[in-house]
Amino acid sequence: MRTVGAFEAKTHLPRLLDEVAHGETITITKHGVPVARLVPPEGSKRRDVGEAIEALRELRKGIKPLGDVSIRELGGEGRR
Repeated sequence: MRTVGAFEAKTHLPRLLDEVAHGETITITKHGVPVARLVPPEGSKRRDVGEAIEALRELRKGIKPLGDVSIRELGGEGRR
């Protein structure tokens, strides 16, 4: 958890919000006394890049090959 002063929070709010969006919790102080906390919303846990890649690899294991059919042919199939 990070702590920033009220002036810094006001000056750098967009950057602080980006950090919170990435899971960081930030305490805002006024004259050294904590007055507020910026926290990510509940249930908004972002996946680690490695976790996302592994999930995609697992998904691909269950997909059957197309054989001789191309993606372009499949796209045209739904338009007939």
